[in-house]
Amino acid sequence: MMRQNELQQRFSQIENTIHQAAQRCQSAQAVPMDLKDCIQQLDQQTTQARNMLQSQDENQIRQYVDNLEQLGDRAKDACEHSSGNVDGELKNAIMQAHRELSDLKHQLH
Repeated sequence: MMRQNELQQRFSQIENTIHQAAQRCQSAQAVPMDLKDCIQQLDQQTTQARNMLQSQDENQIRQYVDNLEQLGDRAKDACEHSSGNVDGELKNAIMQAHRELSDLKHQLH
């Protein structure tokens, strides 16, 4: 498993990316509700995960990252099926968050 400080750094980067996507989602016009819901859930879960990451329980950390990655998958799918209602910056932020979560998941397994 990754060292604790490396995990914290990676997760902070992911948290920032997701938070930026959530802010863009709130300010963007005509974003589908399912996409807004996914991003909002992802933003809330990453905030809650901050405390969980202090845990030394590797299985719990892996499970939480797996759950976040599934939410990231849902957000990516919602973005791809939005019929062009998502601006380029928001789409890039969502795709970046998804990639970062996926990469972290694979590093932890």
